[in-house]
Parts: sequence; structure tokens; C-alpha cells
Amino acid sequence: MDVELRHLRAFVAVAEEESFTHAAAELHITQPALTRTIQQLEAALGVRLIARTSRTFELTGPGREFHVSAQRLLADLEAAVQAARGSAVFRLGFSWLLPSPWAQETAARFTEATGMPVAFVRCDHPATALQRGEVEAVVIRSGQPDAELESVALFDEPRVVACSRRSPLARATGLAWNQVPEWPLVINTATGTTQPSLWPEATSLTVVRTANYDEWIESVAAGVGIGIVPDIAEHRNTHPELRFIPLEGAPPVTVRLALAPRLPRGIREEFLHAARPQKPSPA
Repeated sequence: MDVELRHLRAFVAVAEEESFTHAAAELHITQPALTRTIQQLEAALGVRLIARTSRTFELTGPGREFHVSAQRLLADLEAAVQAARGSAVFRLGFSWLLPSPWAQETAARFTEATGMPVAFVRCDHPATALQRGEVEAVVIRSGQPDAELESVALFDEPRVVACSRRSPLARATGLAWNQVPEWPLVINTATGTTQPSLWPEATSLTVVRTANYDEWIESVAAGVGIGIVPDIAEHRNTHPELRFIPLEGAPPVTVRLALAPRLPRGIREEFLHAARPQKPSPA
């Protein structure tokens, strides 16, 4: 028996839901029918994909590997169908503020070269979004949780200090990098680029952890501590309680681009060309 598209969709649904009952509901089929489909797939492959008892559910080693491959195959199929219909869109993922005007200029250059529009997609976990085929590329910054993705460096962003307008720092002309540990530091653990490991010798560093950018900005605005962010936050900030001051001697944040391995070579090269900073034309 050949492996069919319905087998792949059934297996991916079960693997992601970790439940035959929930997967069957998502696929709008009965649970017995879903069970038979998975059994047919395992028979066709000659391996057991799911180790299931009445109380536990777990993918086997081959099951985990096949899950990744099946996700990519389904994503490739979807992209091919969209392209055939003339509705292909290049999805650029980001977990925090997109550099401006880089994002808009990149999208314009790419669309002009290929005719393919660019959609901006918010994703808190870029590596997962790439693996699942939810986006074609992601923008990441050094220091972010997914910064270990294989990627291409584009350019650097300076860091600045964010503080409450009531903080004594709000009236300062700047802060030195080695003075940061003297202040409580608010960290965004989800998408932040500044982590305590940047001050390995600072034994007295007080860290306040937040789970996302909204919590981070409200905590800094309330005076819980200071924050260290790329300077784009200063240009895009609308919070009336925040102030930004220069940060002297800080290592820059590198903006990087990671692309899905499944991208056709031509599309990959066109987007990389569009994304790289453009050299000014000679006068």
C-alpha cells in the first residue's frame, strides 16, 4: 500500500494533538477511522510511529523523525498549491519589533523582483514556525531564545537604556555598560535580547524576569528596574511613562535572517538579495 496524503494529515494531527480523540474531531472523522488510518500508515512504513496505552501517548523515535518530515511535506504541498493558484505569499516571521524602514524596503524590493507579496507574521517561537512551515523566513536578534538558528547576519542595532520617567536615570545624559549591574534589570525572557549572562562577573546583578514585551515595558515604566533594548524601541515607543538614554560601551545587537531549508533556491536568493542592506548609489 502506498502512503497517501490522508495518512500524513492524520498522523500530523495525532502527533500535534497528542490525542486520537482530539485529532479525530479536528479532522471531522470518527476515532475508529482515524485509528485505522494510522495503522495503515504504520503498516506501509513497516515501523511503529506511536506508542500508546490507555493512559499514555508518545511518539516513538521513528515517529518523531517522521513527524518533522510529514510537516515539511504538507507545508511544501500547501506552498505549491498556492503558487499554482497564483496566490503565493512570502511569510516573514518576527517575534519583536521589525527593523524600520528595513522591513518595508525589503518587502518592496522582493515583491518588485518576484511579483510575490510579503506578509508579516508574528511568531513567538521562530524555530518552531520555520519547522512547521508557517513562515518562509524569520527575523531574529542576537541574544534571543532562538538566536542559535542557522542564519545570515544583516546589520547591527545599538542598545539603549529604558527607564521610568520618575527614575533618577531619566535626567542622566547616559549610562556606561559596566554601570548597568548597579540597577535592577528587567529581562524579557521570551523575546528579549539582553540576558544576565552579558555581565558574567557581576555578582550583585538584580534581575526581574518578565514573560513578554508587554510585561517588560509596563514593569520598566513602573520603575521596577531599567531595561536594555535595541534603539528601535526608542523610535517606536508610545508609552508616556518611559524615557530612553544612551548606553555607552554596550555590545550591539545583530539582526539576522533565518530562511526555511525547503525554499526554492531562486526564491531564497531573491529574498536574501532584497534583505541585505543596499549600498548607496555613487553620486
